Order: sequence, then C-alpha cells, then structure tokens
Amino acid sequence: MTTSRYAPSPEVVMADEPPDGRGLRIATYNVHGGRRVWSARAVERIVAVVGELDADVIALQEVPLGGTRTPDVLAPLRAALGMHMAVGATIDTPERRQGNAVLSRWPIRAARALDLSLRKRERRGALDVDIDCRAGCIRVVTAHLGPCVIERSAQVQRLLAAFDTGASPVILLGDINERCVHGRALQALVTGFRRAPAPRTFPTLCPALSSERIWVHPGELLIDALVHRSARARQASNHYPLVARIRTALEPGVKRS
Repeated sequence: MTTSRYAPSPEVVMADEPPDGRGLRIATYNVHGGRRVWSARAVERIVAVVGELDADVIALQEVPLGGTRTPDVLAPLRAALGMHMAVGATIDTPERRQGNAVLSRWPIRAARALDLSLRKRERRGALDVDIDCRAGCIRVVTAHLGPCVIERSAQVQRLLAAFDTGASPVILLGDINERCVHGRALQALVTGFRRAPAPRTFPTLCPALSSERIWVHPGELLIDALVHRSARARQASNHYPLVARIRTALEPGVKRS
C-alpha cells in the first residue's frame, strides 16, 4: 500500500494476549463525538455499549481523544476492556482531538492513518491496521466518509488509490454516510467484496439510513451483519453499532464464489 496522503502515524496501545475461543465478532460504531456537551455519564454510556458488543475487533468513528473541551473516551475503554488499540486523529487542536480507532482482542501488528480530508470540508480519515489473530493476519480498514456526494466520491478514489485486498482477509467497515444502499461510490469501492447486508443504523430515534457498513474479502467469510439495538445504545449515540460474525477460515463445504 502506497500513498502520499497518509496522516501522522497513528498511536498503538498494546494489551495482554486474548484467550483462545471463538470465531471473530467485528463491530463498527460512530460514538457521535461532535456533540456540544460531554458529561461523565455520556462517556460511561459509550463504554457500556462497547462492552455490550462483546466483539473481538471494534472500529470506532468520531472518537473524542481529549482536549480542553472534549474527554478522552479511549482511556476508560482501555481500563474497562483491556484491548489493543490503534488511533488515528482527524481533528487535532488544543480544544478538541477526535478521530478513528480500532480496538482488538488480538495484537495489532501495524497501523496506518490515511487523510481523506477535502478543502473547506470537515476533516475525515481512515485507519488501516494489520491484526494477528490466531488464524493468521487480517487487515481491517475503517473509514468515516463525508455526507456530500462529491466529497464522498473523491474520498473513495483516495481509498482506491491506497487500498488493495491482497492475500490476507480484509474487513472494510465504518460510517460511510451513503444514503443509497447501492450508491455509485460504494460500488466502485467494494468491487473486490461480496455484497453484505446493510441494515438501518441511523438515527437511533427512528433508523432510516444504512450509514454503517461492513464488507469482508473473501465474501464467503462473512456469516451475517446485525444492528445492536439496546436501550443503552439508543441513548449513547445517534448511531446504532453494526456487528458482523466472521469466519476465520473457510469451513469445509463453503466454496469461494
């Protein structure tokens, strides 16, 4: 993977080795970091919802990373879950640090932040990590794209210039901000992925849009993708988390398409 638009190197925090056990549960969750007021209770709700997911890999968007006006949400997450973490800030000012994060039960081998920002638009980015799970290395790419069609199309082109599926399993997920389930920009982005379910996740008050997406390559590794709708999740953010179950390897009788 090569590109001239990488953001500053992301931060990686290591944790204890996870126990052996089951196949992978993968989640994506926009925690709504742009809210004007953050209370201790709001942070507690985010931590509680992430814990409810019981996921092996969690991609977070709009994560408050500290500042004079925003809390550091990752600190209590680290204390509660003890997971490996990689962080890529998209907004970095004294008042507010915010960006993408990937949490993993398994060691994170490498992390790369990609700047997807366009002039005069809110800063956006992607975080690309390599994770050593017990079945081998998997690649996880989480992105938070813009709401404008022209902006989103340009961001997809930047991802395409930097992203290839390669030989390892790849999981592409995040808040895509695409109103159309089969939007043209998304079709260009996921030609190497089999189409995945796109249940409605936004807004939590009355979900009408499939803002969160998860794709897997090879597609046969994807079992299902379901929205995590709990009472806490409805209060914690304006997005519901999306959770997928992933095979760590093709099982006997499962053929590649």
